[in-house]
Amino acid sequence: MSNKLPNRKSDFSGWYTQIVNKAGLADYGPVKGTMVIKPYGFELWENIKEEFDKMIKESGHVNAYFPLFIPKSFLSREAKHVEGFAKECAVVTHTRLKSDPKKGVIVDPDSKLEEEIIVRPTSETVIWSMYKKWIQSYRDLPILINQWANVVRWEMRTRLFLRTSEFLWQEGHTAHETKEEAEKETLDILELYRKLAEDYLAIPVYTGLKTDSEKFAGAEKTYCIEAMMGDKRALQAGTSHNLGQNFAKAFNVTFQTKDNKEEFVWATSWGVSTRLIGAVILTHGDDKGLRFPPKIAPIQVVVVPITKNKDQEKNVKQYIEPIINGLKNANIRVFQDWTDNSPGFKFNEWEMKGVPLRMEIGPKDIESNKVVLARRDTGEKIHFSINDVVSQIPVLLQKIQNKLFKQAKDFCDENTHIVSNFKEFKLIISNGGFVRCGWNGDKKTESFVKDKTKATIRCIPFDENPKGLKCIVSGEVAKHEVIFAKAY
Repeated sequence: MSNKLPNRKSDFSGWYTQIVNKAGLADYGPVKGTMVIKPYGFELWENIKEEFDKMIKESGHVNAYFPLFIPKSFLSREAKHVEGFAKECAVVTHTRLKSDPKKGVIVDPDSKLEEEIIVRPTSETVIWSMYKKWIQSYRDLPILINQWANVVRWEMRTRLFLRTSEFLWQEGHTAHETKEEAEKETLDILELYRKLAEDYLAIPVYTGLKTDSEKFAGAEKTYCIEAMMGDKRALQAGTSHNLGQNFAKAFNVTFQTKDNKEEFVWATSWGVSTRLIGAVILTHGDDKGLRFPPKIAPIQVVVVPITKNKDQEKNVKQYIEPIINGLKNANIRVFQDWTDNSPGFKFNEWEMKGVPLRMEIGPKDIESNKVVLARRDTGEKIHFSINDVVSQIPVLLQKIQNKLFKQAKDFCDENTHIVSNFKEFKLIISNGGFVRCGWNGDKKTESFVKDKTKATIRCIPFDENPKGLKCIVSGEVAKHEVIFAKAY
């Protein structure tokens, strides 16, 4: 199969789809909109999962698991919530199949459920039905629970990793004694998402508040991290929601306060998903394929032996053995490619797969007591003494991590514009990128811009400075400085 990719600039969508396929990350499942995550892609998800799992556990959260199936009546208890997810819900109506001589296998009409079951689109309702059992007193609070799970949202338009009918994610659900504690939790988690994106995925993000039109269904406030992809579109990479007392009221979850009063519990929920894999591809990929940040790369160093016969092969294996052992002892993820493909084929293959460092070793390298390291991010080849290579590889990996972040940050900064009127706005947004501008806080203004340009307010950034700004549509004094963009 050819490794040639569609032109990234003229066919970004085709380029993305081909990368996912050719790099062996995922494939489409037999049911429309579903995704099979292949081993290489799943290892990437496991690395992301491992890093964030450490973060939340260090901050006092614990993991649990809640059912996939939710009684339909649960969703009707929180009106805004059900309205937000109603069109995406998969519904179970029967419990079994039976054989039919004419039609083969059919749904057994006698197995119809008294109450339909919803396959979870998110878990707030089922979790709060349990919190009702678990919470009686302030002594039972806070509850800081996260789960790693799958969810189903019956999407009409799907794209691998970015939007599929079923996807993997983490969802945190916490219960608190006070409004202030819930707000702090929401913002603390958002900071962890920022750290995950920037420090591990090498993706710069804006942090901020969603408008009421864009917030999570059933939330009082939704905070988010927004990233710019390689085609200058926005991707919502993570969200953290202050649910107020909405779900506690819906499920009548109260607690006895320290003053012996009865009060509804305060809540949050938050999540990131396998969409982050799409974000990594769209941010860092180039004309040759993937470029993985070393911290989350499934393979950090690939060894490509350059040999012509069994004797050379034996010599190379003996030569690299202490290197491989040294790298493994340093917790470097290393892979040796001993397939019988040509060196050129292997180079192209591992470039497509985005491995940060390629180690090339042949007879000449053995004679000179050196190895060659090729950087995936820059293409630079560096010669190291065999005595230095193990100690230098972690240094190089950190340099690659930093370089990828800087490139993405420079790209985001270069394509973030400040405008003062709608004419200028339309011109900029048609070419893509983020636009910072004044907004009067009116939903009608927000809707007008969306209708005319397909751009939405991605967030009200924490670093907003509305002083002196005017709304780009109405000309009124701006209530907020916001970031508009076209988004995935």
